[in-house]
Amino acid sequence: MKATALGEVWAEFWDARNAREKLLLTWGGALVAIAIGWSVLWQPAADGRAQLRESLPALQRQLAQMTAGADEARSLSGAAASVVPGGAALRDALVASLNDHGLAGAQVQTIGTAVQVQLKSASFAAWTGWLDDVRRQFKVQVVEAHVSALKADGQVDLTASLQPANAR
Repeated sequence: MKATALGEVWAEFWDARNAREKLLLTWGGALVAIAIGWSVLWQPAADGRAQLRESLPALQRQLAQMTAGADEARSLSGAAASVVPGGAALRDALVASLNDHGLAGAQVQTIGTAVQVQLKSASFAAWTGWLDDVRRQFKVQVVEAHVSALKADGQVDLTASLQPANAR
């Protein structure tokens, strides 16, 4: 109903205009439509395109820098993975790692190429998690281990000897 009422109002308005007014209204409407199209659609798109053209070289430089940094990081990670600490450096690294994993109070000593770790009343789950972490991080292997279960569930006394995987 509203559409037909609106159509009737428009038809009545249009029929009341003479040919000159109709021509002026038609051309004026076309100019207003072009002005709105220009200011709402074309000009913002042209401005955005110009901004993108200006920022593109800087973005390409950033991409090149990031790619070079990623390549360098990949090459350095391979080199770092091949370096295995030994002796006192391995002992110090294991002590720091034990403290990081909440296994403080361990006795750590160097015996030849191996490092002996003694823990009293330690969580077995925490120890195995730590052992897996240092095995990957420091490339060590367990040479000898003695683990004794305690009465409390999951608690153990243990002595383990670790050495670099490349040492024999």
